[in-house]
Parts: sequence; structure tokens; C-alpha cells
Amino acid sequence: MAAALGFGARSSYGLYLGPITQELGWTRETFAFAMALQNLLWGVMLPLSGMLADRIGPIWVIGAGALVYALGTLGITVADTAWGLHLTGGVLVGTGVAFTAFSLATAAMVRVVGAERRSFIMGLGTAAGSVGQVLYSPITQGVIQSYGWSFALVLSAISVVVILPLAFLLPSDPRVQKENVVHTSSMGAIREAFAHRGFLLLTAGFFVCGFHVAFITVHLPIYVTDLNMAPMVGAIAISLIGVFNIVGSFLSGVIGQRFSKKLGLSWIYGLRAAVLLVFLLAPKTAPVIYVFAATMGLLWLSTVPLTVGIVAQVFGIRYMATLFGFVFLSHQIGSFIGVWLGGYLHDVTGSYDLMWQAGVLMGVLAAVVHLPIDENPVGRLQKA
Repeated sequence: MAAALGFGARSSYGLYLGPITQELGWTRETFAFAMALQNLLWGVMLPLSGMLADRIGPIWVIGAGALVYALGTLGITVADTAWGLHLTGGVLVGTGVAFTAFSLATAAMVRVVGAERRSFIMGLGTAAGSVGQVLYSPITQGVIQSYGWSFALVLSAISVVVILPLAFLLPSDPRVQKENVVHTSSMGAIREAFAHRGFLLLTAGFFVCGFHVAFITVHLPIYVTDLNMAPMVGAIAISLIGVFNIVGSFLSGVIGQRFSKKLGLSWIYGLRAAVLLVFLLAPKTAPVIYVFAATMGLLWLSTVPLTVGIVAQVFGIRYMATLFGFVFLSHQIGSFIGVWLGGYLHDVTGSYDLMWQAGVLMGVLAAVVHLPIDENPVGRLQKA
């Protein structure tokens, strides 16, 4: 539930691009830069939130993050300058998202099950986040159309506060103490990971996931209205991504439990490139938008269970939240570039075509990058 609320609220931000820029007279780049900052702060702060969660547990980390998240969301409703939007919707919301991230909730879930069920649980936790996306997108669009974007943000802020009591229901970490950990602190785990080539390749590949996901989340709704379709088509498309992401994330967890995780990631990125290429060349109609959303949804966050799974498989779960925080930082740098560059290129060229083309190329590169990763546990775990 915490994952669903936190991820659902932020996944609907693209629906505000059109209404806010039109009412306040801002360019798309202005709004896109705020969303880019949001993604960047999410990435920058996640290693810190992961280290805190590994040290003191996830309860206080997620609870405090919920309050910051809600404050930033409310702040957007009173921001009347670009800097105000960047501070509230960018810095505050991004920080709040980092401290309520579904990866922290998933880490708490993984630590109370055995190794034989970890990938499955990671898939389940990721799928839970998508439930929020499914619900938030059409509801948010309906509220925006009926009551305005400001009221919709107030409701979103209220829903985020609900994460606070949910945080206190998260489980403790009884299985962590059984792991053969030689590090005296999270810094030792970080040094071990950054000396591992597979960790660096995994981190580089996850950059592409962020580039794809953030660009589509923020810019697809306004792209649809640019094609003279109703705004609800874009909202339904975002919701469809969430629906099929539930299936994709769940299947990813199951597959990662039985087969090579790095090969699974390579296939996912290759298929993303193919889907983006077909969409770029296809005629743009509402059914095509829906098919694209559904297909991309299957590949959306299905990368997460496999990526987190490799981190846990190679380095163990004691510092999993910390190490995944650094991998996710790369994801969010990709998100920053994807969101901002999408707005910038549209303002300059009047089209998103260059972004779709870049997405195809980067998907191919990511498919190749994952192939050399060594999935074997590090030596200390093999001696456990």
C-alpha cells in the first residue's frame, strides 16, 4: 500500500503539464525542468535514504519522507514563479519520493523471506507500485477536468500522508543477521560494489530505464493532446501502462527466480527499443496509443525486480537498500535528462521525434551492456 500510494501520486504528474503551463503561461521546458529536478533529487537522495533504512530501519525514513512529499505537493498549488515550482515540485517532492520509494518498501519485504522467494517478492512489490499508477491516472485526470489542477494536487497530498501510518506496519529484519557480512559499515559495502565490474555495468544500464520511463510518464499525455486527442486518452494510456506493468513486474519476478537475470534485462531493453521504433513509425490513433501503452507497460518496471535481484544475489541483502540507491541514482540521472531534454527539444523543434529516436538507440545499447555482467555471489557469500 505504501508503494502504491507513493508511486501512484508521482506517476500522475505528467497530467499537470498542460493545465499548469497553459494557466500560468510557462513553457514546457519550465515544467519539464521541475520534473527533471524531481527525478534527480529522487536519485540523489535515495542512497542516503537507503543507508538510513539499512541502519535504523525503514519506518522513520518512510514516515518522514511522506510528510516532505505531501508538503512539496501542496507547495505546487501556491507556486507562482518557475523557481517556486522547481523548489516544491522538484526539490521537495523529489526528496519525499526518495524517502518513500517503493524500493525501500520492497527491501523491507525481501528481508523477511528466504533467498528462494526474493525475486518473486521483488516482482510483487514492484507490481504493487503500479496499482497506484493504474488508479491515480484516470482519477487525477477526472478531478483536473472537473475541479481544476490545484484541487487535484491537494487530494494527492492528502493521499500521500496516508503513507505515514502505513510505515509503522512494516516488518523487522530478522534474516539479515544470518548473512556473512564482513563490512563494518555501509561504506565498506559501497567500496566492494564499485570495485565490481558487473555493478558498474548494471548501474550504466539502469540509466536507460530512467530515460525511457520518465520521458514517457511526463510527456506522453501532452503528446497525445498535440495529436488533437482528448486529454483522457493520455490519462488512460498512463493507466494502461500501470495495468500491464503489474503483469510485467510479476512475470519478471517469477522469471528472475528461475532464469538468468542479466539475460532477462537484455531482452527487456531490446524489446523496448523495438516497441519504440514501431510506435515512431506507426500512424498515431487512439488504439495505437493504447496498444503502445499496454506493450510498454509489460516492459515498464519489469527491469526493477531483475536489477534489484542481481544486487541482492551478488552482494547479499544486508546493504541492499544502500547499494540499490546508487544503482537507482543512475536511473534518475537518466530520468532527469529524459524529462528535461524532452521539453527542451520540443520547444526548439516543435516535435518529440528526436526523443523517440534516442529512446530506440539507448534501448539497443542497454541490451548489450547487460550481457557481460557476472551474476555469481561475491566470495564472502559463497563462504557463508
